[in-house]
Amino acid sequence: MADTIEIPARGGKAARVARGQHVKVINTHGEQVVDTWAYNADDLSEYMSMQATRAYNLDLIPRVGQALVTNRRREILTVVEDTCGVHDTLMAACDNERYGLLGCTEYHDNCADNLRAGMTEIGAEVSDVPSPLNLFMNIPWTGPGKLSFEEPKSKPGDYILMRAEIDLIVAFSACPQDILPINGKAGKPVEAHFEVA
Repeated sequence: MADTIEIPARGGKAARVARGQHVKVINTHGEQVVDTWAYNADDLSEYMSMQATRAYNLDLIPRVGQALVTNRRREILTVVEDTCGVHDTLMAACDNERYGLLGCTEYHDNCADNLRAGMTEIGAEVSDVPSPLNLFMNIPWTGPGKLSFEEPKSKPGDYILMRAEIDLIVAFSACPQDILPINGKAGKPVEAHFEVA
């Protein structure tokens, strides 16, 4: 039985995962985006790459049976189950500069800092912030290529289950976005949960 670990509202968390173990990310309340990263546990310069994954799968959203690959084109995670199916691979993680562009004049919690904090908590240090897999994030696109920020399609308890293809570190941020509707119209980020088994 796996322990359920909280990704605190507006905060980050990371964990070590052995090859062959599964990571289940749960949208506990149904409208929380969870930015997700994965790193080679033995070499943090190798990490899950959204650009490489899109080219590998020829899909904008990873689907059941498809792998997520690293910046060295190696499989790092494989999607095993997915009860939502709506995720994003295009948007960069929010950072304090992004909130400045949205009109914030003081520091705002953000996914880039949440990644760093989660990694530091388990004794791993990263400086750069790769583009994350934005779980449960709804970024529709049109034929001409326009994008928009929309409310999640996920429901309470929706989850995605992924299998580790190498020993890795997985990191999460319960996105603190409260200006755009990506965490629902209420704009109140909440906690999410994950399990490693």
